[in-house]
Amino acid sequence: MTETVHSAREIEALIPHRWPILLVDRIIEYDAEAQRIVGIKGVTATEWFFQGHFPGLPVMPGVFQVEALAQTMAVYVAKQPGFGDRIGLFAGIDECRFKRIVVPGDTLRLEVTMDKLGKRFGRGHGVASVEGEVACEATLSFIIPGEGVLR
Repeated sequence: MTETVHSAREIEALIPHRWPILLVDRIIEYDAEAQRIVGIKGVTATEWFFQGHFPGLPVMPGVFQVEALAQTMAVYVAKQPGFGDRIGLFAGIDECRFKRIVVPGDTLRLEVTMDKLGKRFGRGHGVASVEGEVACEATLSFIIPGEGVLR
């Protein structure tokens, strides 16, 4: 078993997401110098979205794979000085590709490497994989809105 750097409870202390939309179970690697983080999502048969996607043929929606990558990125950002209590919002999802379906029983490995991180904008490359096989990859960017924008 891989070492846990941050548990689900610690992730909840870093980002605002909660069940049923929290899609990162634990962080297994964090390297501030390399600007890299790796999270894990165990995909179970009881996930709420499988009821309708698709009945009798459960497939994890691609948008939730992208969201899991974004949440992993959010954990990385929250750990940086000055970002802990700030909420980022999607600014872009570029060069997104889906290469493998994700089904119950899969363990989704969520690796994000940051390209840029400023006070109000960030961008990184995310790769979600199952057993070394890429399921989804994308360049994700976010903005941090000014005070009072989110109420």
